[in-house]
Amino acid sequence: MATIGTPVRRREDFRFLTGGGTYTDDINRPGQLYAYILRSQHAHARIGGIDTAPAQRSSGVVAVYTGQDMTADGVGGLPCGWQIHSKDGSPMAEPPHPVLAVDRVRYVGDPVAVVIADTLALARDAAELVNVNYAEEPAAIDPVAALQPGAPQVNSEASGNLCYDWQLGDLAAVESAFAKATRIVRLDLANNRLVPNAMEPRAAIGEFNRATGEYTLYTTSQNPHVIRLLMGAFVLHIPEARLRVVAPDVGGGFGSKIYHYPEEAIVTWAAGKVHRPVKWTAERSESFISDAHGRDHVTHVELALDAQGKFLALKVSTVANLGAYLSTFAPAIPTYLYGTLLAGTYTTPAIYCETKAVFTNTVPIDAYRGAGRPEATFVLERIVDLAADEIGMDPAELRRRNFIPKDAYPYQTPVALQYDSGDYAATLELALKAADYQGFESRRREAMGRGKLRGIGIATYIEACGIAPSAVVGSLGARAGLYESAEVRVHPTGSVSVLTGTHSHGQGHETTFSQLVADTFGIPIDNVEIVHGDTDKIPYGMGTYGSRSIAVGGTAIVKAMDKVIAKGRKIAAHLLEAAEADVEFKDGKFTVAGTDRSRTLGEVALTAYVPHNYPIDELEPGLDETAFYDPKNFTFPSGAYIAEVEIDLETGQVAVVNFTASDDFGRIINPLIVAGQVHGGLAQGIGQALLEGCVYDKASGQLLTGSYNDYAMPRADDLPTFALSTNTTLCTHNPLGVKGCGEAGAIGAPAAITNALVDALKPLGVRHLDMPATSEKLWRTIQQHRAPIAAE
Repeated sequence: MATIGTPVRRREDFRFLTGGGTYTDDINRPGQLYAYILRSQHAHARIGGIDTAPAQRSSGVVAVYTGQDMTADGVGGLPCGWQIHSKDGSPMAEPPHPVLAVDRVRYVGDPVAVVIADTLALARDAAELVNVNYAEEPAAIDPVAALQPGAPQVNSEASGNLCYDWQLGDLAAVESAFAKATRIVRLDLANNRLVPNAMEPRAAIGEFNRATGEYTLYTTSQNPHVIRLLMGAFVLHIPEARLRVVAPDVGGGFGSKIYHYPEEAIVTWAAGKVHRPVKWTAERSESFISDAHGRDHVTHVELALDAQGKFLALKVSTVANLGAYLSTFAPAIPTYLYGTLLAGTYTTPAIYCETKAVFTNTVPIDAYRGAGRPEATFVLERIVDLAADEIGMDPAELRRRNFIPKDAYPYQTPVALQYDSGDYAATLELALKAADYQGFESRRREAMGRGKLRGIGIATYIEACGIAPSAVVGSLGARAGLYESAEVRVHPTGSVSVLTGTHSHGQGHETTFSQLVADTFGIPIDNVEIVHGDTDKIPYGMGTYGSRSIAVGGTAIVKAMDKVIAKGRKIAAHLLEAAEADVEFKDGKFTVAGTDRSRTLGEVALTAYVPHNYPIDELEPGLDETAFYDPKNFTFPSGAYIAEVEIDLETGQVAVVNFTASDDFGRIINPLIVAGQVHGGLAQGIGQALLEGCVYDKASGQLLTGSYNDYAMPRADDLPTFALSTNTTLCTHNPLGVKGCGEAGAIGAPAAITNALVDALKPLGVRHLDMPATSEKLWRTIQQHRAPIAAE
């Protein structure tokens, strides 16, 4: 029975729902000790000295280590995995990133020392006895202010706090188009800083085997092989053959568990020093100041249009906050994952983008669900909506006039990417119909009668997924390949194990990948096992992020299965005494074409492992194949979102009353899992638009939103019932035709919600709102603009 395209329930859910999951904090090793990490309470300070003696004498304490100890032992700094060059060709500033601070702390939460004890409570108590002699210095918190002359210097290696000044596009062409434009629309906007807040806090356990000299790290990671490479080669200098990294069940990542964090190196190194396993698990408040944050852009955008509303050119200037240090992939987020998406779904012929990336005394920033694509979409869809308002055109019609036609593919954008497929007009029409767009004005009037301001907002998006061709990203500064691997192991009785280099932390790989295998091999889905997350078991792979698992990892599985079938045909031809060219494989059987003579996959597999009647001179025994797949291009999911909101005039309370999402994800393997991914992304996107905002005190650098008392997360009653639909155009360059779906909701929702809010407040003369548009912010906006509506 075919399962591709059917809503198969997630196979892994029974394990999770019944408490059978194994997360890093569930693991306890014999003789295990506990680590507590002492962190800086200052945003910027020199370290005059650290007295650990009282802590070391404390009950149950085994060891206390500082950055000086690690440096003396030859431990290196945390590496950055992407290099960007500035406009003038100079490489970015790349300051050292010590595992534990040595002579200076650069943000609240910077690790300073680690206390290792018999219990976590004893380690925490002893950490209070560590005396750090801080000499506090002024801090640079705001990224725009950090670029001004005289601003506090975060890193001596980055003059003026500038990491790089990057550009993409043709400035001369843009300026020429602007000179001919009928109208130029301008907007200043910000993309708010976010804290990831995965359900499972990060955790790590380091273990050292004295007999073999081998290390094992258990960690909450989205890509264990990359962690092994970075930590082994650059930080701890452990040969990869003696370093095992295990990422067991992981409770959400959203990008925040891609990176190599200091805690992973700390517990692994410490285990080698004390010769016992060392465990660290973040407390939730600790996660707020230790997990890489996301977003935090300040942007000026200008759009040039002709008299008919056609886009002529787009110019974007962004200041991107990087935090105090370069996280693993941070430099790529506001550059090649941002500027390259500014064409969006439109035919804008000339685009120019420049990004100044800035160091500040804040938590490092890196990819967060969508990673550059939400930022680009927000900029583009806000300026398009503003343009529609200024020229008096319906926002849907303005988008239609500028969409890339469905017959224009492959379509080369002016910002490097070449789209392979899409039909944006059809996707928008699907959403408009589902949202009853034509009937909105009557709903607006009805809401006003109830004291509510009702608004509707459209956002279209496109994203680059399936990251990505290794040669391309290498030329753009990536310090790693971005292929994927798979091993397909057919066992003697025909059941199958798939060892994948991707990692599942909520995506449902155990189900989706099993559907691929079951359909291809014609076997029951329960006969398929998916193995991931252990570098001692799986082939070298690049992990999961950027909605790449099905497009890149799934294709690697397909290619490995193709090899299995090709070998199986040779074996079957021998068994059936037929020419290999005459043997076909379908529905789990190898059959001689035009006959009823056949052998099942299980029979062929048994022959491969018990090779009594076997072409041993031509084939090796076994039925186990490995494939690596390096994609030819990105994949390009796209969509159209329509949000409908109501704002209470008296309180500013906002309700998302309707949300319609129409997406093009290419071929869908499991619509139930896709719907779940879209729901989650929409929740995060709505959270960013209305609730979530990471705020620092600009004088002291203290995190003001360091707990759920101050950082608002979306809850069920903040969200509507989503109306989802799909419009399918197939990806043209992978055999599955898939595009990816994991980030879509977080990319399109913030702009759709903000556009709806501005539409609701339009009678008051409101032109723009920065996120998060909290009830307090909306109430203040209404009070400031109430006179015009009262006069009506």
